[in-house]
Amino acid sequence: MKPVIPFVPEANSHEKDVWQRDLANALEAFAVVKHVSDLTDRERSGAKVAIVANPDPADVAALPNLVWVQSLWAGVERLMTELPPDGPRIVRLADPQMAETMSEAVLAWTLYLHRDMPRYRMQQRQAVWQEHFLKTPAERTVGVLGLGKLGSASAQRLSANGFTVLGWSRSEKDLAGIKCFGGPQGLIPVLEQSDILVVLTPLTAETRGMLGAAEFEYCKKNAALINFARGPIIDVDALRAALDRDQLSHAVLDVFDEEPLPPESPLWQHDKITVLPHISAPTITSTASKIVADHIRQFLTEGTIPDHVDRNRGY
Repeated sequence: MKPVIPFVPEANSHEKDVWQRDLANALEAFAVVKHVSDLTDRERSGAKVAIVANPDPADVAALPNLVWVQSLWAGVERLMTELPPDGPRIVRLADPQMAETMSEAVLAWTLYLHRDMPRYRMQQRQAVWQEHFLKTPAERTVGVLGLGKLGSASAQRLSANGFTVLGWSRSEKDLAGIKCFGGPQGLIPVLEQSDILVVLTPLTAETRGMLGAAEFEYCKKNAALINFARGPIIDVDALRAALDRDQLSHAVLDVFDEEPLPPESPLWQHDKITVLPHISAPTITSTASKIVADHIRQFLTEGTIPDHVDRNRGY
């Protein structure tokens, strides 16, 4: 008899159906995927691994013998916060396609800022016909904060498209063609030199509130910012103040402290903020399901648990 793998999502009904279909197809040779609400008591107690997507902690707690959980998201902050420290190990989704998708988004929105699209959008509203000076990509310095798989892929894609790229991470990395900085002191020169900042750091105790009033003062006058990481990394009030006094020229925000962003949020109407609905690197279910299936097959056949989150580091 094939083992049952619980699927514990928190998503809209369409996403649930797509995930369950693709996961079932990828796992059908050696396991049965069942929605957590459809499990029998025996299946709940017998589950050693579950597939989760930003789940309700109560649903995970109802599976008392889990050894590990496979997240369908790269971000696992909620799992880290709401699952007990002695709970199941947490495996993030590391899909190479996600790095490719994120680097595409970073390039697209960097070009949006590089080509002065926000200014031309405002001119359209005001019926103003005016051309502005255009720099070459080589004359534009982009600082990428966070050089994990997503950040490294994004930095390299920007460099391949002619931009001058600086990289920053908690510990200094080595990327061909990219000047890299590390640690708290390494952040300042990146802020000082960057025309566009791209935030791709994980959310940890160290990065929460990492960019606030003091950091924005180090930024170049009229620098722009893209946040494709997590909302709480940026002090939003300090960001709005920096935009209002023209210290920063524009911000593209795809992530927020609260999601969906409430309709009453002032960010929606701010002329210097572009709001996106967390779409920079959506998970591709077809490719991700194959990776999840490989992880679970190895566990069922060899007892191997994939690389999992270090609770001390937070990622």
